[in-house]
Amino acid sequence: MTDLNRRIEAMHRRDVLVAWAFVIGLWFSVIFVAIATWDLAPNGTARTLLLIAGAVVLLFNTAAILAMLRHYREDRDFMYGIDIKFLDEAKGRRN
Repeated sequence: MTDLNRRIEAMHRRDVLVAWAFVIGLWFSVIFVAIATWDLAPNGTARTLLLIAGAVVLLFNTAAILAMLRHYREDRDFMYGIDIKFLDEAKGRRN
């Protein structure tokens, strides 16, 4: 494995971890808000609507991030290769 491939793999792995951390944080925060505001809803119908809306937000955001990760995996050599090229150029200008 070349140095470029190792750097691409490391950047990709870090981005995947950050994306999953965001998904987990989103799920925890929506669940926390649902629990914390449960008594503020005026009736059962409002609670049901809020739960459905929260579930839709979670599902669509999770699906969007999974699609983004799939795209990153497909084009990672191109995308991260460009990033590494510009990072190396910027580093060369500073030195």
